[in-house]
Amino acid sequence: MAVYNDAVCRICRRQGEKLFLKGDRCYSPKCSVEKRKYPPGQHGQANRKIGDYGLQLREKQKLRRIYGVLETQFRNTFHEAERRPGMTGENLLQLLELRLDNVVYRIGLGRSRREARQLVSHGHLAVNGHRVTIPSMRLRPGDTVQLLEASRNLPQVNLLGHSAGGRRVPEWLDFNPDALTARVLAVPTRDQIDTEVQEQLVVEFYSR
Repeated sequence: MAVYNDAVCRICRRQGEKLFLKGDRCYSPKCSVEKRKYPPGQHGQANRKIGDYGLQLREKQKLRRIYGVLETQFRNTFHEAERRPGMTGENLLQLLELRLDNVVYRIGLGRSRREARQLVSHGHLAVNGHRVTIPSMRLRPGDTVQLLEASRNLPQVNLLGHSAGGRRVPEWLDFNPDALTARVLAVPTRDQIDTEVQEQLVVEFYSR
């Protein structure tokens, strides 16, 4: 499977805003976006006019990078959202939010989605009592996620609730910090998803 191994701070600088890919570092003065507010590369400080297509592409790349999904998987997720009843943009966000690695991030077991994905792929989580290693696994209402007993002493668990960003568990998840279990209560609505993205631009990009 292809994996992005370059510096993730370059992604935020290219986007021109914080995507919070580096966990607590994004809230500190060390954040690259704060220190260098221009895109990377030798032409990064040049003034460029962006057209409609550029805006749509940038928004699509932004959403894809926030959730750490590669292009083919993201496009397939979009086509699935398109086939479902309702608003395609909202459906897309719901499918991304219900990924296992995102749920682990939302309950605070990872300081970033990248760290949460690593926890899943290394086999530290169980879904409905069964150990899983697939970060892209899509959860449904009623599913329960639990940190395995042997993984309770991980540094990420010891830092639970101490993120500089002060993230809160969303309403569509029921998290028990003592048992380190979370239950999906419902499919999140757009109002319950705090991802700052114009999903309509993503829909327009794939509808060209």
